[in-house]
Order: sequence, then structure tokens, then C-alpha cells
Amino acid sequence: MGIDCTFVQMNHSFSSYGVLRGMHFQRSLPQAKHLIVLSGEIYDVVVDIRPDSPTFKQWLGIHLKADLHQQLFIPAGFAHGFCVLSPTVHLIYQCSALFNLAEDRVFCYNDPEIGIVWPIDEPLLSEKDRLAPRFKDVN
Repeated sequence: MGIDCTFVQMNHSFSSYGVLRGMHFQRSLPQAKHLIVLSGEIYDVVVDIRPDSPTFKQWLGIHLKADLHQQLFIPAGFAHGFCVLSPTVHLIYQCSALFNLAEDRVFCYNDPEIGIVWPIDEPLLSEKDRLAPRFKDVN
């Protein structure tokens, strides 16, 4: 399928209904990700943040359900986020680069410049996501 990627880190995420995480990325150490929903359902969103790409700042959302054994590959150079649509969700994601706190970046999930349409009206946000700047203000 043309995917040439080595994964060096695996993460597990557990969340409850309404939790929204995103939009996350690493600035100069971008990570490709392979995401697998083990239980539950999420709405997963990716945003192309590659400035030279013809799809720069465009987003794609997809429902992923564990009972359908769905997986998603996210290329390096995309911001990632998801919201939980089931009572709980367990997911794992493999990353092609190690997490680096100094490179960790986030922009707000509801930035009007990006225009993501989420399937929930009042998400539950971490402090990091609640205080996230607009895309144009991320350094």
C-alpha cells in the first residue's frame, strides 16, 4: 500500500463519552500514527498541516468502531484528534517518532479557520486542549 514506516512507540488511551482530544502534533519531529480502536467508538479527525501540501489545512473525519475491526494510518505531517462516542473507549496507537515534550503542539479543536465539524456539542476537554491556541498562533 506504499506505507514505509517504522513504529518506535506504542500508546494506550482510555477515555469516556464526550472526551475530545486534539488537535495534537509534533512541530519538527512529526509522527506517523497507526491507530486501532480496541473497544468502543470514536470520531477521528486529521488535519493536513504540511504548508507545501495542496491539502494544507484541510481535514478529514471518520467514525472508527472496535466491533468493525477498523484501523487508521495517519501520515507524518498531520494533526490528530478524536472524540469518544461510546460510554468508554480503549485505543492504541503506534508512532513513528518518540514523544518529545519540547516539540509537542496543539491547536483548538474548534478553530474556525480549520472548520472541523464534530458530532458532539459540548466536549469534555483537558486543560491542555481547553487552553489551546488557534492554528495561526501555534509556534
